Parts: sequence; structure tokens; C-alpha cells
Amino acid sequence: MADPTFEEIAAGLYSGPPGAFVSSRKARAGEVDAEVAARILALRKPSIAAWVVNVFAQERAGRLGAALDLARELREAQEDLDAPALAKLGRERRVLTRKLAQAAGELAASRGERVTPSTLEAVEGSISAAFFDPAAAAAVASGRLVRTIDPSATMSDIRDAVAGDVPELEPVAQPPVDELQARRARRDAERAVATAEKAQASVERELTTRDKALRELRARKGELAERTAELENELARVRAELSRAEHDLPEAEQSREDAAARAEAAADALDLARKAKDAL
Repeated sequence: MADPTFEEIAAGLYSGPPGAFVSSRKARAGEVDAEVAARILALRKPSIAAWVVNVFAQERAGRLGAALDLARELREAQEDLDAPALAKLGRERRVLTRKLAQAAGELAASRGERVTPSTLEAVEGSISAAFFDPAAAAAVASGRLVRTIDPSATMSDIRDAVAGDVPELEPVAQPPVDELQARRARRDAERAVATAEKAQASVERELTTRDKALRELRARKGELAERTAELENELARVRAELSRAEHDLPEAEQSREDAAARAEAAADALDLARKAKDAL
């Protein structure tokens, strides 16, 4: 059986009981050759938050691996500028990060360690960093964190936060070109369908508006046609009355002239009668 590597020894120490770190470090150094022993004795004691992450990385590697798979998908969505996928993965990332941090805190508590809200926040920050940076993901998965990693950490920060070398990420097998093209084609097709659905919905709303306007215009046309018929009937009646008035007017004018002449004659007769009376 091969001797454990420095990284394996370090991982064991960084996931062991925090209170026994110094004594365990000394004991492990006494079991290896001088060169490795010197490196072991130089190991710094991890912070409680880093220890929580280390324990989780080693004992819940499957759950952490699922989170890192999601991280790769998130970065791919960012590279492709796929907004719908980006929003969906972002929501999943926040939910999963919170759940993983809570699970890590519960695992640490089961080992008798008190996990404060600030510790849990630092644990969540390290897991979140793993979603944004492949190097941070590798550092978290190593189980050898000396201190936690902030999402804004630089490569230098990440190297300094890990005992030993920062492990290289295993190369992710790239799908065949045809598969990549098919995936992009599907996304393009989905976007085209979404655009077409929006356009259809817009046109249908416009059609509904046009139908309503047409119904209202037809109803108005009917009302105006009825009103026109009423006015035409009224106009015909008035024209008939006008015709009758024009027909009767000459006779009425002549009758008036005759009456005026008779009135004038009667006035003359009355005047003569008065004068005759006065002469008596």
C-alpha cells in the first residue's frame, strides 16, 4: 500500500477535530519522512468556517459535486448569453448554495462544533465562490481550506487559502461539435418560438380590438341608417306641406285683397254715414 501523499494527510488534518489540530499535526509529522514532516508542521490551523467547508467537501462530496456541475452549466449559459437559462440557473444557484451551507453547518454541529451565523455566512460565501470560479471550485472540493474564500477572491487569494497546491480541475469532456451545434440550434429555436408566440399574442390582441371597433361601427351605421330614413320621411312630409302651402297661397292672397277692398269700402260708407248724421 502506497504511503499517503502530503495532500491526503493535509485533507485528513483539515477535516479532523479543530481542537485536536495541533496535536494531530505533530503526530502525523512523526509518521513520515523529514521533508514531508516539515511541510506538515508548517500547516496553518484552519478557521472554523474553513473546517466546516472541508468536512462537508469530504463527507458530502456527491452533493458538492452536483453543485459544481450546476456551476459549469451556469458559466456556459453566461458564455452563450442565454438570458432565460441564466435567470433559471441563477435562482437554482442561490437556493442550492443556501441549502449546502445549511447542510454543512448541520454536519459540523453533529460533530459537536458550534456554528454561528457569521460562520455559516462565510461557509455560504465559499460555496458561492465555487459557482463563479473553477479554481475556487477546485479549492473548495479539495477539503484543504485554511480559510474561506470570498466570491470576489483573486487567484492569489485562492492559492493562499488552500494548504498545498491548488488542485487542477478535471477537464470537462466537451460534447461533440454536432451536439454543441444542436444545443445552440435548440436554444435558437426556443427563442424563435417565444418571439413568434409574443407576436401572435400581440396580433390576436389587435384583432380583438379591431373586431370590437368593427362591431361598434356596424351598429353605428345601422343607427344612422334608421335616423336617415326617419329624416327622409320627415323631409317628404314637410315638402308635401310646402307644396300645399304654395298651392293655397295665391288663393289666400286674393281672398285677403278682396277682404281688404271690402274693408276699405265699408270704412268709406261709415264715414259718409257719420258725416250725414252730423249734418242733421
